Order: sequence, then C-alpha cells, then structure tokens
Amino acid sequence: MTTLTRQDLNFGQGREAEPAGPGGAGGVWACGLRGAHHRLVPPAVVADVLCEFLEVAVHLILYVREVYPVGIFQKRKKYNVPVQMSCHPELNQYIQDTLHCVKPLLEKNDVEKVVVVILDKEHRPVEKFVFEITQPPLLSISSDSLLSHVEQLLRAFILKISVCDAVLDHNPPGCTFTVLVHTREAATRNMEKIQVIKDFPWILADEQDVHMHDPRLIPLKTMTSDILKMQLYVEERAHKGS
Repeated sequence: MTTLTRQDLNFGQGREAEPAGPGGAGGVWACGLRGAHHRLVPPAVVADVLCEFLEVAVHLILYVREVYPVGIFQKRKKYNVPVQMSCHPELNQYIQDTLHCVKPLLEKNDVEKVVVVILDKEHRPVEKFVFEITQPPLLSISSDSLLSHVEQLLRAFILKISVCDAVLDHNPPGCTFTVLVHTREAATRNMEKIQVIKDFPWILADEQDVHMHDPRLIPLKTMTSDILKMQLYVEERAHKGS
C-alpha cells in the first residue's frame, strides 16, 4: 500500500481562514443517478457518490473539530440532515481540488483509504479520520433504490461525525489539516503518468504525516451496500498538548 499527500502540504499553513461573505461551498452535488432504471452502475458514478460524500464529510469534520472559526461555516442540508459547510472560497477550492484528484483513483478502484489528518502547530498528526473504502463487483440493480439506500447509509455517517466530539479530546489551538490517500501499489505508477499529464499535486507522504505513536482507535460507523463498503474510524493521539 502506498500513501500519497498533496505537494502543497496542508491547508492553513501560512494562512488564516477568515469569515467570507455569503455563498455556497460549491462542488459536485449531482451524482447523475436519477432517471435511470436497471443497469450496471458505472465506476464514474460510484466515484461521484463517494466524492460528494467525502466533500460534505471533510467540511463537517473541520467544523466539529473546530479546526477553523465557526464563523466561516453555514448550515446546509445534505442527505436530509443539517450539515455545516464552509463559505471560505480558498478552503472550499482546496477541498474540491483534492477530491477532483482522488476521483480518477476511485474510478479505477485503486483507493484503499482516504484520511483526513488534523495537525498541530508543529504539523504532527493529532487525529486521523480514516475512511476505509472497498468497492465490490458492480451489480445490475435499480439506481432509484440504490440512491435511497446509499443516501440513508451515508446519512448515518454524517450523523456520527456530527457527534464525534463527544468521544474525542479537545485539540490544541492552531491546528490545520491535510488529506492522505492510501492506494494500491499498482496505482503509484498510474499516478506518475497522471501527474505528467494533468499536473496532479500528489507526492509520497512523509513518515511524519502517516505515523502516530500508539494512537487510540475509535470506531464510528460501517456500511455495506451493493456499490461500496466503507468503514470510518478515528485514530487519536494519546497526548495532544495544549
């Protein structure tokens, strides 16, 4: 397994997220499933569903764990539940660009984990929100029933993230975040080709970004559906400092 991170490190290093004016977080909000009947679900559609969910999840994690001021977040509705989404343009663009780069790997089923890492002022991990992803063989199913079932399962993940601070310790002030992608070994060669063609901002992650000594493991949620299996858990550093 190979772990990739963005070349520009973590969002927030050397900048402050200030409250922005009204506006949406943007992003890919339509997964293109509606209006279809029984058919094979294309890998691109599965990747859309995952990227849409991960975008909402990243925003919510940053809000719940107070990585940025609450003033840059606005309440929205997703999966029929209230969520908090950033209205800070640079932060939103960073998240969207990151997931745009992850999507080709999801389409090829090369992603094993997507990890949202919260870092302290010394850029050491204090928490890792780990999304373990498995895509089973695609089946011919009704996409209408698929939407209803998958959205219900993803809603449960969002609700768990919303209350995860109850089982986690407070983080020290001045935290930032980054996103790591754990890929299958074969995907590394493909990423090298993609970077040449599309200038994808990914490099192999440093051990400092990946390793956390003797973390506490907190399982949050697991789901199984016809198009994907996903598990979410948090690795929390024992002594976070202040």
